[in-house]
Amino acid sequence: MKLSEIKNYLTHTEGVNFQLENGAMVPENFHVTEVGIITKDFIDCGGTIRHEKVANFQLWDANDFEHRLKPNKLLSIISLSEKVLGMEDLEIEVEYQAETIGKYDLGFDGQNFLLLSKKTACLAADKCGVPTEKQKINLVNLASGSSCTPGGGCC
Repeated sequence: MKLSEIKNYLTHTEGVNFQLENGAMVPENFHVTEVGIITKDFIDCGGTIRHEKVANFQLWDANDFEHRLKPNKLLSIISLSEKVLGMEDLEIEVEYQAETIGKYDLGFDGQNFLLLSKKTACLAADKCGVPTEKQKINLVNLASGSSCTPGGGCC
């Protein structure tokens, strides 16, 4: 989800609720402790130089049980970040504490913002020899397309 999308959703929703893929909700007394820009410059395993930039939201589950983040408050935090940091319309990455700090993509189901698991991948599979996934064939189907059958004497 891009920054422009969350801003649009926040203007049309009554609450700010985050849900993990397993259905668990981030406690409603969470705080957004950071809104910022993360820039990552790196070389992939194939030697290609890459640059990534994301808008980062950090959620923190506080012991402040009376706290409830309202859509207008989050919009004002985003607006300040755009003004002060020069934040562009970037993809959003959310950090949230589980066993360790997890990084999530962000979705929306019409009611809740969804913390979607991120996956690693080889960015240079064509250069570093990662085999493509082979098609699995059922041995029963293999024999049916052949003129050679068990006991047929062709082998």
